[in-house]
Amino acid sequence: MSKLYFRYGAMNSGKSTHLMQVAYNYEERGMKVIILKPKIDDKGGDTLVSRLGVNRQVDLLISEYDNILEIMVSFLKENKRIDCILVDEVQFMKSTQIDQLFEIAVKSNIPIICYGLRTDFKRDGFEGSMRLLLLAHSIEEMKTICACGKKAIFNGRKINGKFVFEGEQIAIDDKNDVQYESLCGDCYYKYTEK
Repeated sequence: MSKLYFRYGAMNSGKSTHLMQVAYNYEERGMKVIILKPKIDDKGGDTLVSRLGVNRQVDLLISEYDNILEIMVSFLKENKRIDCILVDEVQFMKSTQIDQLFEIAVKSNIPIICYGLRTDFKRDGFEGSMRLLLLAHSIEEMKTICACGKKAIFNGRKINGKFVFEGEQIAIDDKNDVQYESLCGDCYYKYTEK
């Protein structure tokens, strides 16, 4: 039986870069990889964008209404084989879609490695991430550091260069003057008190 993996980390922990490295490793060995990305993450369009400047086109953009199980069954009929499914920005997926990924991993014996954030800028969980924390066979934290040098665990949202702690859960970075910065717990509280 293959497993469903969840690799999470704060912003700038190298999630997308790591996903592309995993895809490269599979393909270097002649294996077939499928990369999924939620359509709501329109940064880069149908391309994964790494802060290191590495980019890669995704195979499928998934809307919140898509049934991933049905899509993969159809994809398998056409392509005969998938050796690994990689998912970027998985926090934006619905819990039912995480259930579908789990079913694919178990019933179709395809490893699925998901990358994403655990919490938003208010420290609330994302729907997809919360479901993965319950279902994933393997959970791994990808680490990064805060500007102060401590381990970052939160994501601070900045609008026009100032930290904000209210607003909609989803706002894609580099749009409408929105940026994110990884923060340790101490710095998170320091900015909330300003």
